Amino acid sequence: MVINGNVMLDKNDKLSMPLPLPYDGVIYTTNELNNFIEKTIESNKQPILIFGANWCPDCRIFSGTINIPKVNDFIKKYFEILYIDVKRYEINMDLMEEYGIPSQEGVPRVLVFNYKKDLINNTTTAEWRTARDRDSQEIFNFFQEMVAEKKD
Repeated sequence: MVINGNVMLDKNDKLSMPLPLPYDGVIYTTNELNNFIEKTIESNKQPILIFGANWCPDCRIFSGTINIPKVNDFIKKYFEILYIDVKRYEINMDLMEEYGIPSQEGVPRVLVFNYKKDLINNTTTAEWRTARDRDSQEIFNFFQEMVAEKKD
């Protein structure tokens, strides 16, 4: 079902337990993130960087929602996601500043880029720090609203 242009989830579209643990402790460089962004755009998808940690329930609920089949199919069509572990705010925090986002506590921090490498949600990167208080449809709507026009 589609309402106001958004695909709607139904009663069968729910979080699977256990929730995922997508953060792997890798320490990234700015160059590696820029390469990810570049390669994703070259593959005709939008890059998303998600800063978070496996200890954080909001991060796990957010990534669990991404794994709901209907949401995941949509994500795979339009986006490529890189999960960036911050541990207990000990690693990779400085990378946020490379994209004009203050490195502050509170995760997940979700950065969505368009095909011109512009961060298109720079004022709402911290919006999902309360993912546990939101429903899966809200998270799915966020991704649907972030789809940018393809580059020329």
